[in-house]
Amino acid sequence: MKDKSNKTYFEGALSKILRHAEKTGTEKVSVVESCGRFLSSDIIADINIPLFDNSAMDGYAVKHDDLKNASRDFPVKLIVIDEIKAGDDFSKFKLKAGCAIRIMTGAGIPSGADSVIQVEDTFESEGNVFVSRSVSRHENVRFAGEDIQSGKKVLPMGCRIGSAELGLLVSIGLRNVEVHRRPLVKILSTGDEIADMEDALKPGMIRNSNAYTLMSEVSKYGAVHDYLGIARDNRDEIRNKIIDGLTGDIIITSGGVSMGEYDFVREALVEAGFSIIIENIMMKPGKPLVFGVKKNILFFGLPGNPVSTMISFLEFVRPAILKMMGAFRINKPVMKAVLADPVPKKPGRRHFIRAVFFIKNGALHVTTTGPQGSGILKSMSDANCLIILPEEAGDIEEGSEVDIQLIKHEEI
Repeated sequence: MKDKSNKTYFEGALSKILRHAEKTGTEKVSVVESCGRFLSSDIIADINIPLFDNSAMDGYAVKHDDLKNASRDFPVKLIVIDEIKAGDDFSKFKLKAGCAIRIMTGAGIPSGADSVIQVEDTFESEGNVFVSRSVSRHENVRFAGEDIQSGKKVLPMGCRIGSAELGLLVSIGLRNVEVHRRPLVKILSTGDEIADMEDALKPGMIRNSNAYTLMSEVSKYGAVHDYLGIARDNRDEIRNKIIDGLTGDIIITSGGVSMGEYDFVREALVEAGFSIIIENIMMKPGKPLVFGVKKNILFFGLPGNPVSTMISFLEFVRPAILKMMGAFRINKPVMKAVLADPVPKKPGRRHFIRAVFFIKNGALHVTTTGPQGSGILKSMSDANCLIILPEEAGDIEEGSEVDIQLIKHEEI
């Protein structure tokens, strides 16, 4: 939705961007190298996990009927007839009434046994074991298929493979898995004032922190980055660099998207054959954001101030990357918290306030990181969340309940 000033509101901007973010193709990768990737299809098990009934404890495989009257004062004596270790062929063992088989955690339950009494409740002497309590049927028994059943869905399409997911894939015997291809993201900085890492910092120049922040963010969310360098404030140079980026899936620039005399990104983008979909977004920081498309290539012209660059990436580029990789979960967690200090605000734009959440008296509270200038990158380093204030809100008083978006956590 655009207002009369040709501005786009946050929700409308995100919706438009995601509509243009098409899934990448698929590829097979080794399971051991699949962490962080997104499944392109459901994973269905063809075996049970565990494969067989097994012991959850070190102890003795028993018949629970033999121990009905066992107590600390009157322990029941059973004859120990054998021992099963984890990995033994348990099919050759058979338990008879009045007997017990010593068993280790993970070992298969022998025929005739229906329970396991843990070793702490027993005393063994001269080939007998004395059991000091009764057991319920199937106590300390892990059943075949208890974790995963053959024919059932193990992991859904769009699931991000983490450590536990990788373990599940290995446990059902997969060596390779099909995932979505990582998008290739081309990163370009613009501006006469930008100096790269290896350049001498002359008077009037600033370090190119945005490019390296963006590289890190792109890698963090699973895509691949390629640095195009710096384009000076020259329309032809910016256009040519954008054209160089057409071999990627996404192009990100920082700087040059405001309305200044030397802000040439919009013009260069059109000359490179892109259609401009969004030019400004009613948010703070990050209002001057340009989004364009050319076939399946997405272009994000992010503002040059470092905080604006990071927040614009988090709110728009990150979800586009995740959607392209087939992720079924792309939203960061949003929670309610009590505001610990007042926040001034004028209605009209959505605000993203750098903040720190904490627990006090069992409730979630949040405080700002201090000055909120869009050039104060340390405020992002100090923050573990963003306070989200809606467009219509005015000044927010201390003690008000606000939405916070978590930004430093293992979730997407």
